[in-house]
Amino acid sequence: MLKPASMKIETPPAGTVTMDGTAVQINRANVGAHLRALWRYRELVLSLALRELRARYKNTVLGFFWSLLNPLAMMLVFTMVFTVFIRNSDLQNFPIFILCGLLAWNYFTAGVMGSINAIVGNANLVTKVYFPREALPIATVLANLFNFLLTLILLFVALFLFRPHFSPWLWLLPFVVLIQTCFILGLAFILSTLNVFYRDTLMVMDVAILAWFFLTPVFYPISQLPQNYVLLGQTFDLHRLMYILNPMASIISTYRDLLYWGYRTDFDFFARTAVTSLVVLAFGYWFFCKYSSRFGEEV
Repeated sequence: MLKPASMKIETPPAGTVTMDGTAVQINRANVGAHLRALWRYRELVLSLALRELRARYKNTVLGFFWSLLNPLAMMLVFTMVFTVFIRNSDLQNFPIFILCGLLAWNYFTAGVMGSINAIVGNANLVTKVYFPREALPIATVLANLFNFLLTLILLFVALFLFRPHFSPWLWLLPFVVLIQTCFILGLAFILSTLNVFYRDTLMVMDVAILAWFFLTPVFYPISQLPQNYVLLGQTFDLHRLMYILNPMASIISTYRDLLYWGYRTDFDFFARTAVTSLVVLAFGYWFFCKYSSRFGEEV
């Protein structure tokens, strides 16, 4: 259970009432008030993120190195499967191709799945101490963002060894990371809220994430999808539909454009994904703020 030593009971800000020691927002969907409160508690968010990282690697021999070893091991497995056993890929430097997709996907799944229990798993804090509840899912995403940035070191080492000539479009990489983080954070707000009221959210997402994984070009290039697929007499461009309907497909393809292929990404789909991520974030935060006052009663 996360409980920062610096956390203390404070007088709730204006616009709240106190019931049984828990501050409750009068206007539950007042996003502006929530954002101002969150800014006041920004140090708490960082403290929670750091404590989550420490708790994750506590009593482990290798500590933070596990964040590097895990994707490295998965990369070796996928490379072995698709270049030795199945022989389904003629791509050069296939390990780098895998890493570009796998690291981004691991960040996505860790951030989304880890945030589902952000509220329920910290019931003691939610019911006894006033602080912006959104600090909990944000801290989880930030902790996983740190891990992701750490694993990018592994990717850049691999790039230096196998492809020493970096793309001139590499300066776009921070924007891609930001867009993906916004998308993850929006889903984190939605799912952590749903899990307060429906505890089977985690089980449903276990299945959904597995299906999402195979529908996302993590270990295969999106160009392998047929552009003319006939279903029920209708012709579909699966290549384009994947970009439009699956934000993670577009995000992973953008990482590969910048890091593996070394050319400018498709700004049309990049802009669509950016807008989608911001919409998901805005809706997720509004949804979280709307129901956050009921968390103390439900957990």
